[in-house]
Amino acid sequence: MTAKSVSILSTCPRPYVRVLTLNRTSKRNALSNELIAELAAACRNAAFDQDVRCVVLCGSDAFFSAGADIKEMQQRGFEAIDNFPRRSAWREIADFPKPLVAAVEGICFGGGHELAMLADILVAGEGALFAQPEINIGILPGDGATQRLTRVAGKSLAMLMILTGQSISAGAALQAGLIAEVVENGKAQARAIEIAEVIAQKPPRSAELAKAAVLAAFQTTLDTGLEFERQAIRHAFTTADQQEGMNAFFEKRAPSYRGS
Repeated sequence: MTAKSVSILSTCPRPYVRVLTLNRTSKRNALSNELIAELAAACRNAAFDQDVRCVVLCGSDAFFSAGADIKEMQQRGFEAIDNFPRRSAWREIADFPKPLVAAVEGICFGGGHELAMLADILVAGEGALFAQPEINIGILPGDGATQRLTRVAGKSLAMLMILTGQSISAGAALQAGLIAEVVENGKAQARAIEIAEVIAQKPPRSAELAKAAVLAAFQTTLDTGLEFERQAIRHAFTTADQQEGMNAFFEKRAPSYRGS
């Protein structure tokens, strides 16, 4: 079953797995305000849907996203990318609580790269290219790359990408820790769905707690992060799924997790 909107396609190819596809192909999936709002709404729907345990985000075979909508910026200036609705939508995507896997093929530039970096796991086709080319039009990244790219890949590579606008290959992105796997061209979405299917078989609440604990490492000191982790696992021990997992282990059977 496919629910089609203007800019986002939503499908459920596997149990508990939802695929959200950027569908503004005529504009190379440029991140217009409308697209960002629709994506945030799709994430909100998935967050509240008990039948969704993991989400896959992808674009087309030729491009994930070419970046922000330059025409909107030309017409509206800074306000095109810095307005309250867009900021709120972007924050909602960034705060999506369930595991998020991104499949990247082809171009992943500017805002598209910043969007991809919001995913928890990135899989890329071997021909994918990653870049922050904003400096080429007289600006700089405005949706998080100066912060997230630096935290993940380090100062030197972040400076190289942001100050030159030059792209890096999927292989270089893998080496830098920006992505988790490189696969054959055209296979990124299939591999992302495979990963999502594995995650969807795990206890949902534990997966959400684990995601939150890992992300805390980017926001806190080590001691604070370790305490966050301790409280997260404490909470996991209160769930019915934890009992089910333990029982299944000793009974030598596959667990059946219900998200409770």
